[in-house]
Amino acid sequence: MTASVSPATAEITALRGLAYLASSGSAIARFVEVSGVEPAELRARAGDKDFLASVLDFLLADDDLLLGFCGEESFDPKEIHMARRALSQG
Repeated sequence: MTASVSPATAEITALRGLAYLASSGSAIARFVEVSGVEPAELRARAGDKDFLASVLDFLLADDDLLLGFCGEESFDPKEIHMARRALSQG
């Protein structure tokens, strides 16, 4: 990613973040609890920009999760901040 992130790229980043959360039973359980989204709704909501923004917010709120996600996906944490900003602007 560059200094500017398109809304489409931000959505892909958030979807990758959701997949990362889903790969960890405890992380996705916490996300479901905090977000109030039912587990059955996760897939249906994956196209909703507000929902995707909440995924990035969740990652950004937990340094260990954020760094784990960034390490696995080869992102710089700044890129997650830029993606979050792009979702709110898109």
